[in-house]
Amino acid sequence: MTTLNGKVAVVTGAARGIGAGIARRLASDGARVVVVDLSEDAAAETAAEIVAAGGEAKGFGSDVSDEASVTATVERIVAEWGGIDILVNNAGIIKDNLLFKMTVADWDAVMGVHLRGSFLWARAAQASMVAKKWGRIVNLSSTSAYGSRGQANYSAAKAGIQGFTKTLAIELGPFGINVNAIAPGFIATDMTRASAERMGMEWDDYVTQYLPEIPVRRVGEPADIANVVSFLVGEDSSYVSGQIIDVAGGPAH
Repeated sequence: MTTLNGKVAVVTGAARGIGAGIARRLASDGARVVVVDLSEDAAAETAAEIVAAGGEAKGFGSDVSDEASVTATVERIVAEWGGIDILVNNAGIIKDNLLFKMTVADWDAVMGVHLRGSFLWARAAQASMVAKKWGRIVNLSSTSAYGSRGQANYSAAKAGIQGFTKTLAIELGPFGINVNAIAPGFIATDMTRASAERMGMEWDDYVTQYLPEIPVRRVGEPADIANVVSFLVGEDSSYVSGQIIDVAGGPAH
């Protein structure tokens, strides 16, 4: 089991879903977790649940796509907990539509949260890591990066995160910072349930149509992603950097 010994771990988009699962796992591994979400109340609620379970956590509100907001949040973390050791760029939104129906606003919103947000947080957090000569960054991509009908914006953003990850691994590796990405497949979250609702489908029917495409014949849970994050931020993965790890119940591309 990963032992993080009080290292400060920031997880964005962590009020629910995959992010909350990652935050809980890192807290159980011994990290002091900063739960970041657009709503500070929602972030604080998840942090309180972690504390109630015996972990150490704080909840901060921040718009990951806004430079001033990210800067202010990082300054707050540094002031209260001394710096950042681990960053998990998980925050994400979807604005799905076919290309001819997709608006510029929907394109920009998805790019802003996924790509700009990952850039802003990584740029801000690396200062602490470089100073300590140790750090871990895990970016959340998606198997949609390999192409997904109706998700031109999301697929492009998630593919961009893969190139971003490999570049950061090259730039930050000499400073003791490992950077990797996880590409989840079908994970049961509020976001995927919302996709089913938009398509007018019952959840069980929505899941059933995808199961034949998943070799292990089950959908993923947030814990499946959290388990891999736990490995990537620990010492057992110290020689793993610049990798894109599909967590999709089988080969994804």
